[in-house]
Amino acid sequence: MDNRKFLPFIIVGIVAVVIVLYLSSEIFVTIKSGERGVLYRRFQGGTDFENIFTPGFHIKAPWNKIYIYSVRENIVNEKMDVLDKNGLSINVDVSVRFFPIYNKVAYLHEYFGPSYVDLLVKPEVRSTVRRVMGRFTAEEIYSTKRAEVENDITLETEKTLKSDRNNIQMQALLIRSINLPDEIKNSIELKLKQEQEALAYQFRLDKERSEAERKRIEAEGIARFNEIINASLTNQILKQRGIEATLDLAKSENSKVVVIGSGKDGLPLILGNN
Repeated sequence: MDNRKFLPFIIVGIVAVVIVLYLSSEIFVTIKSGERGVLYRRFQGGTDFENIFTPGFHIKAPWNKIYIYSVRENIVNEKMDVLDKNGLSINVDVSVRFFPIYNKVAYLHEYFGPSYVDLLVKPEVRSTVRRVMGRFTAEEIYSTKRAEVENDITLETEKTLKSDRNNIQMQALLIRSINLPDEIKNSIELKLKQEQEALAYQFRLDKERSEAERKRIEAEGIARFNEIINASLTNQILKQRGIEATLDLAKSENSKVVVIGSGKDGLPLILGNN
């Protein structure tokens, strides 16, 4: 049997295998866990917004390209100088945790590309922090309204990053530190201390007023009670109470009572007892 007639097919097969091996990096793509792939179709309209490559093994045309993005949670730490409501300079250290929205990575790629953290996240965080803190005074930012400031920055940053154009999901925003000039910081701390002392003094005054009011009410009650008692104690009632007390004393085993005549108002005289 003449195998020479199969030689062209064998050669074509070998050439095809060589070409596939040579272009394997352009044909076969592996998306790892925590990643998503964005397909760029060179001859079919550019970025494919509908089909996002999920983790696993994929095959593509060698003339197309897949851009791989990490969708794991990321963190950015930003130190910046901002101005408060009165124009005072404040140094702030902020941390932001975020990740790209999985099925919107193509839009992130189209508008910002792989450098989206520097082009999008950091500028938006800085802008929002400056805008929000510009609505408060240094004292409010440093102490009295710090939680409100942090909450406003979080809500406004999240809204901006999650918009249809940006497609970033923010997980958390934390103000790690707020640094003021020493003289301003000392002035605020002194003011807060004085306010606390004033509140403590006012508390003592209120407590003393409450105690004085209690004693006044108590005294009025005792006086009213005495008025009622005095009004009800007639001479006849007093004589009756005296007689009853004398009889009770006479019945006591430890008492000896000698009655001679009568005392003032007709009451008996007690001469002696043991």
